[in-house]
Amino acid sequence: MRKKMVEEQIVARGVTDERVLSAMNKVERHNFVPELLWGDAYKDYPLPIGNGQTISQPYMAAIMTEELALESADRVLEIGTGSGYQTAILAEIVKEVYSVERVESLANDTMIKLKEMGYNNIFVKKGDGSKGWKEYSPFDKILVTAGTNHIPEFLFEQLKEGGKIVIPVGDEYTQELTVVTKVNGEMQEKKLFECVFVPLIED
Repeated sequence: MRKKMVEEQIVARGVTDERVLSAMNKVERHNFVPELLWGDAYKDYPLPIGNGQTISQPYMAAIMTEELALESADRVLEIGTGSGYQTAILAEIVKEVYSVERVESLANDTMIKLKEMGYNNIFVKKGDGSKGWKEYSPFDKILVTAGTNHIPEFLFEQLKEGGKIVIPVGDEYTQELTVVTKVNGEMQEKKLFECVFVPLIED
């Protein structure tokens, strides 16, 4: 089912990065959703994971990862750990992933689960994702899995020169997946396509 998901939902839509495809083939999505939803784990849509949160559609996880243009030595900041599916995909490709989750129970449970799965290059904390994780900045790349109407200032500050942020930008109901590159300290934005994510809540 996982192989079929990658071939029909991801490769067929134009994702070509072999490292992304390898990670999508390896990471078992059913382990990141409630057991009642295992039968739907490899289908082409997001799924609820509790606490008003969702696990992204497989294609969305793949295209966001590809758009980051990851390198094996990268240190990546992820905003919105959720169930840890996207986190695990990133961790298969890069050196370290620092992930911030607003919901404390999710942050705690997901960190334990990822450690049990053998991911020793993932670090999770509970916090306001819009503030980033300054202690470990700057980051090579930043992935935001929640929608916002602006690029949070703290995140851009914590991005290395030449680095990229992939983030859904728009209103509460629909956003555009946006790639922000830091060039000479300024934002260069590329809009990709419309999407819908849960909102990024800022304190």
